[in-house]
Amino acid sequence: MLGQVSQMLMGIADSMMIGRVGTVELAAASFTGAVFNLILVGCIGLLQPGSVLVARANGAGRPEEAGLWLRHARWVAWTAGLGLAGLMAASLLVADKFGQPAEVVESMGVYYALIAASLVPAMLFQVDRQFSEALGRPWEPLAILLGGAALNVLLNWMFIYGRLGAPAWGLEGAGFATLVARVAVVLGLRGWLAWVRGFAVAVRAARESRITAPRVREMLALGIPMGAALFFEGAAFSGAAILSGWLGTVPLAAHQIAISCAALTFMVPLGLSIALTMRTGEAVGAGRMDRVRPMAVGATVLTCATAALSTLGFVLFGEAVAGAFSRDPEVVGLAARVLVIVAVFQLFDGLQVVFAGSLRGLADVKAPLAAAFLAFWVLALPGGWWFGVRGGGGLEAIWVALAAGLAVAAVLLGWRLRAMTR
Repeated sequence: MLGQVSQMLMGIADSMMIGRVGTVELAAASFTGAVFNLILVGCIGLLQPGSVLVARANGAGRPEEAGLWLRHARWVAWTAGLGLAGLMAASLLVADKFGQPAEVVESMGVYYALIAASLVPAMLFQVDRQFSEALGRPWEPLAILLGGAALNVLLNWMFIYGRLGAPAWGLEGAGFATLVARVAVVLGLRGWLAWVRGFAVAVRAARESRITAPRVREMLALGIPMGAALFFEGAAFSGAAILSGWLGTVPLAAHQIAISCAALTFMVPLGLSIALTMRTGEAVGAGRMDRVRPMAVGATVLTCATAALSTLGFVLFGEAVAGAFSRDPEVVGLAARVLVIVAVFQLFDGLQVVFAGSLRGLADVKAPLAAAFLAFWVLALPGGWWFGVRGGGGLEAIWVALAAGLAVAAVLLGWRLRAMTR
């Protein structure tokens, strides 16, 4: 959970420090972040079979096989990362077709391209981190990631504002800082994996093995539905950012504040979900299906507890939180109202991702995919457009529609998990 929160700190730091530059720059970061996060979330799902298969090999006592899956997961990360980074960069050519404010589109070009390039190291770090976590070593990747987040803040301070003799690049400086920090954490984690004696057999197998078509097909058979399910969910929130841009620069900036806060708190149940996926896969590999339901129940209780804390924080301190991102009183006021809605759906957001994590550990990838499509593409996104844009409900109505989609996803996935662990 701490690792997932730390993963978000780079984006949070960018938003808070860019917000001090201006509202247009914050809105540009919002649109860029919406596109990047949509792709990254889908990629996390695409790469997640690596953690499941490594955990199963570990549960069965086969470290060489864990290394083979690491090798193939890295290959998928390189191949998909380069292709999707190029696709994201190319989409800049049609950015003006998404109905965003002209001043936002004009200001984001270099920043957008730098964030697109950072997708490759972000995916490579995800693969190696999942490998380490699946083998029971989560703390060292967390420390490396925290170091990367601190480096990002330092480089932001230097290259956004022109400190310590660095040029004041503003928005572009934030993109440069994020790219450098993401490359640094990949190099740091790769070096640590090679140093750990307990990983020697698996790392050597990863280095010496060859890519084989059957293993790639097995990974993609799980990864494509997993990635598609997370893509549908991420697309709903990225689509909400586009809808917010149709409402104007102030709603788009307020949406960036709200989504940054919601994404940060979401990292807690997401981290729990990833742990549950790995432990469920390990239990399956060890032939201990009796462990699956107790783990899912424990994760559910913990999710409810953490959601209650974040809900209380947003209700009591929403305006203060929004004020940390922007000095524009109109943006702060709107963001504070939206954070009250964010507080309401925290529970549903956490439950649906935890239930989906347990199902993925059981290699059930179809149910999360169907639930995500129905909840987000049939209900949430069309509802946000109908009530928020067409109906005049504004940004608040868009977020209410997202909350409704999350509630439907939580109910459907909870029912499916109960049936499979009966």
